[in-house]
Amino acid sequence: MFEKFSFIRTGKVGGQERLAGSLQRVPVHVAIIMDGNGRWAKRRGLPRIAGHREALKTVKKVTNEARRLGIKVLTLFAFSTENWKRPKTEVEFLMKLPEQFLNSYLAELIENNIQVRAMGDLSLIPAHTMKAVNYAIDRTKNNNGLILNFALNYGGRSEIVQAVKTVVRDVQSDKLRSDTIDEDVLSKYMMSRALPDPDLLIRTSGEIRLSNFMLWQLAYTELFFTDVYWPDFNEGNLQEAVREFASRQRRYGGIVEKGSEKR
Repeated sequence: MFEKFSFIRTGKVGGQERLAGSLQRVPVHVAIIMDGNGRWAKRRGLPRIAGHREALKTVKKVTNEARRLGIKVLTLFAFSTENWKRPKTEVEFLMKLPEQFLNSYLAELIENNIQVRAMGDLSLIPAHTMKAVNYAIDRTKNNNGLILNFALNYGGRSEIVQAVKTVVRDVQSDKLRSDTIDEDVLSKYMMSRALPDPDLLIRTSGEIRLSNFMLWQLAYTELFFTDVYWPDFNEGNLQEAVREFASRQRRYGGIVEKGSEKR
C-alpha cells in the first residue's frame, strides 16, 4: 500500500556528504516528541514561553533537513490532550504557535513542495489556530514532497477509543462485518490511516517514555532518545538519529538473514 514511500538517498547537499556510503537506509516516516522547551528556557533564566518561541526555529530547521535527507513523512507532537492541564497563559501561547509558524514559513513550505497535514481532536482547537492550519493544508494539498504532519490535541489512547467506537458503529450499521476485523482493518480507522507507521521515533530532552503518542502505530518503531532539549536540536542531531536507525536490524519478531532485511 505504501510502496511509494520507499526511499533511499545518498549524495551531497551543500557540499557536504549526505548520509552515504555505509548509511543508505533513511526512515520513511519519522515522528518526534518535541520536549524540553520549558527547561531550555529555565536554564537561561527565561520564561517558559521563550522556549516555545525558540522551538519554532527548530521546527523549521528539522523540517528542511528531513526533506533534504529524503524522509517522506515527518510527524511532530505539537500539543497533547494532556497539555490542557498547563497554566492557561501557556496554553493560550501554545495555541498561537501554529499560526506564527505557518504565517512565517508557509511560503517557504510551498516553495519546498512540503505538504501540511494535522491530526488529533481538532474540534477543541481555537478557531484562529484552525484557520491558519486549514489555510496551510489547503495551500499545500497538491504538494507531493515531504508530508509535515502536526499532532494537535492528540492522544494515543483517545485515538484508539475513537477508532473502536467507529468500528462498533460500522458493525451495527452493517458497513463492516465483525469477523473481518483484524489489525489492518483497525489501522484504517486511525487518524494516521493515510500514512505508513513511523519507522523512527525521536524524543528530545532526556525523557524516556512515549507520553501517549501514536501508541498503535509505534508497535515496531525504532526508538531514539536524546538529552538535547528541542530548541537546541539541530540538523546534526537529526542526522545522528537517522544514522543510528540505519545501523539497526528491524526483525519484526522474526529473523533477518545476513545481507537482507524486512522493509
